[in-house]
Amino acid sequence: MSLLHHAVRQDPFAELSRFRGEFYSCLTRRADALFELADAVLCADGPVRSLVELSMVGEHRRGHGGLYDALAAGRVEVARLRRALAAVPLPRAADGRLVLAADITCWLRPDAHTSPQRILCHTYGRGKDQHIPVPGWPYSVICALETGRSSWTAPLDAMRLAPGDDAATVTARQMRELVERLVSAGQWKDGDPDILIVVDAGYDVPRLAFLLRDLPVQVLGRMRSDRVLRRAVPPREPGTRGRPPRHGGEFVFGDPTTWNIPDAKTVTRTRLYGTAAARAWDRLHPRLTHRSAWTAQLGALPVIEGTVILLRVEYLPSGATPKPVWLWWSGTDASPADIDLLWQAFLRRFDIEHTFRLFKQTLGWACPKIRAPEAADRWTWLILAAFTQLRLARPLAADLRRPWETPAPIDRLTPARVRRDFRHLRPKATCPAQAPKLSRPGPGRPPGRKNTRPTPRHDVHTVRKTGITNPKTKESTTPRPRRTG
Repeated sequence: MSLLHHAVRQDPFAELSRFRGEFYSCLTRRADALFELADAVLCADGPVRSLVELSMVGEHRRGHGGLYDALAAGRVEVARLRRALAAVPLPRAADGRLVLAADITCWLRPDAHTSPQRILCHTYGRGKDQHIPVPGWPYSVICALETGRSSWTAPLDAMRLAPGDDAATVTARQMRELVERLVSAGQWKDGDPDILIVVDAGYDVPRLAFLLRDLPVQVLGRMRSDRVLRRAVPPREPGTRGRPPRHGGEFVFGDPTTWNIPDAKTVTRTRLYGTAAARAWDRLHPRLTHRSAWTAQLGALPVIEGTVILLRVEYLPSGATPKPVWLWWSGTDASPADIDLLWQAFLRRFDIEHTFRLFKQTLGWACPKIRAPEAADRWTWLILAAFTQLRLARPLAADLRRPWETPAPIDRLTPARVRRDFRHLRPKATCPAQAPKLSRPGPGRPPGRKNTRPTPRHDVHTVRKTGITNPKTKESTTPRPRRTG
């Protein structure tokens, strides 16, 4: 049985009912309609394809007009809901520490010309190396990971990126507030292992570690394979004159002659990847310059030391040719046991992709045609609250499998299978929503009168490049070696 089941209290129904009551208390306007909308997402037969079809679910006792009105004019006390999510039992790694993964997922809205604050989101095409920018709303989501092979995570926070926001700065602020809430909720106490934050190559890992240096956290992330780091400064010989150097020799990821002997190395036999060989080099740091995000740094730029880990596996489950993976960890003096724990924790980061897929393909997170971004935020928090209820109902659900599906143990049910049985578990849990009152629809627009106030249209926010003298000049296609600090 997983560590999550040990973290849940003795009565899972009591824990589920407690969260449902707290979730209802966070809905301060149109509370009944919003609460039943979340229940409709959990109890619908099959994936959610459209928002209006949720009004036909038996657990949603209101009409489709009240459904849209709840999203447009409802109110969610986000700060209280964030504290409620931080207080539920959370999964932990094998050594008992909390592992948080952050990533950005996009709600694509290419044809929503009347929706404001849309940004060009980076998406991947079907072909090789096809990166297509599509207008949409990007959301930064943080989840707690559990150990072992699983598609379960614990979403704890979500924040929409506004035009002009820097993803690293927003994620650092979001992570800082989340860690403070976890400490206040008793999820981390003095003497516990540091919280491990795992990110992918889209983040500046050393900068994230620098922004969170005063918190009990360690940052682990992937780096591009063309990076160049610096070693620590060697001891200065007596009598040497001149200004002391701040950086040592280069460590070029693409040049094995600069690596020297690793400080630690391990070889592990795995079932999915075959032989996994990891090597680590201690006290490597990037050489920072006064550009990009470090332009506002006053005085001397910091030296952010960490451990570089090179992971190579024998094969991949998909059959593709494996590529080396470069990781950077904000800690130092890593032992072989630490190296194995770190690269396995990084592979668990991809569990967040299963959560995003469930949000979009099963719970219908990106299916509503919502105009206002504020309504999109309310819908996002309803999805996070619904998934949390699935996670709390995990030890209670039965395996209602299809005839063609393989039987699964009760402790290995996927979120989609737990959702199938949630309709039978809901009557045993607290349902604070009140029955709807009888009402009559409004008069609406008089017949024959046209809308004299057309909805304003909004442009997509883009980041323009500065300093380009001739924008029509074709860029060179000659590949060049990249050496980034």
